[in-house]
Amino acid sequence: MHHTLSLESTIYTPSQMQLPDAPQLALAGRSNVGKSSLVNALAGRRTLAKTSSTPGKTRSINLYRVTPGDFYLADLPGYGYARASHADRDAWARLIHTYLTDNPHLRALVVLLDSRLAPQQLDMDLVAYAQEHHIPLLPVLTKVDKTSLKERAQVARRWADILGSPEPPLAVSSRTGLGVAQLWQRLRRYAFPEEVADNTLDAPK
Repeated sequence: MHHTLSLESTIYTPSQMQLPDAPQLALAGRSNVGKSSLVNALAGRRTLAKTSSTPGKTRSINLYRVTPGDFYLADLPGYGYARASHADRDAWARLIHTYLTDNPHLRALVVLLDSRLAPQQLDMDLVAYAQEHHIPLLPVLTKVDKTSLKERAQVARRWADILGSPEPPLAVSSRTGLGVAQLWQRLRRYAFPEEVADNTLDAPK
């Protein structure tokens, strides 16, 4: 199934958070982990989300509508941007916290992890935060075209151990398209878990 993305709204403050009555999945990760590039890869477009080699480009929640399917992807501000002021970092943290904890339509947090790096403390803090608030996690390794299979496997195993999951994070490359189709499948599975349940019930015995 081919999906398209369209920018529905841009949210800078909690007071602007008028969220649609539809399933939502949030994309989160360190600054410059490749969130905007992944949005473009999912959309099949190069310029839907603005990309930059400078970390901290995304300073708002950008809410994208997915069609067909009528669910949403929320691109959250990146974390760990050292040059941002304390005031900016605090404002982004409040915005993200409000979205993640005061949102009955949130289905999962898609955590983007740089495949070139060993597990970072900020990423582990986000995982712990999501687990504390009972938010389902969908871990994704980004930039896998820049690592060898051996390096990628080592990082994936470490993350699987940290997450306590038998499944390693999904490997994705925005540049080559590796894993993008599989990511769409998983996004839809989280957005509409009842479809998975129905398919399981309908499966031949």
